[in-house]
Amino acid sequence: MGPSSFVMPLLSLPRPFLLVHPKKLKGTIEQDISLFSKAAVVTKDTWEKSVLNSDSPVLVEFYASWCGPCRMVHRIIDEIAGEYAGRLSCFILNTDDDFPIAEDYEIKAVPVVLLFKNGEKRESVVGTMPKDFYIAAIERVLKS
Repeated sequence: MGPSSFVMPLLSLPRPFLLVHPKKLKGTIEQDISLFSKAAVVTKDTWEKSVLNSDSPVLVEFYASWCGPCRMVHRIIDEIAGEYAGRLSCFILNTDDDFPIAEDYEIKAVPVVLLFKNGEKRESVVGTMPKDFYIAAIERVLKS
């Protein structure tokens, strides 16, 4: 068995496993998600600068680490963050860690995606929806 027999199984792993050495992982799902995500983490400390004072439209995914449907939505938001880079800033906010922000926007359940433009909430998508729902809401905000 030569060295190439170990390389091929590694190449079949999902991309993040090839990019990050295990020692670089921080340990929790919330901390590690930021290593793989195209959507940045936003907190109560960065909310005003990142969302309310942003020069570009902003998408924020409100999630919780224990929420299974949130993981599905996050994959979609991650794709959107890549596709709309430069036109839309995408963030994720953990509602368990930053409950006051979620409360300010009356988030009662997760996942919820809010879209902001000029510091104002313009659109919301509640629950797990197909990617087309998110795209349609984004396009409405971009055109407004």
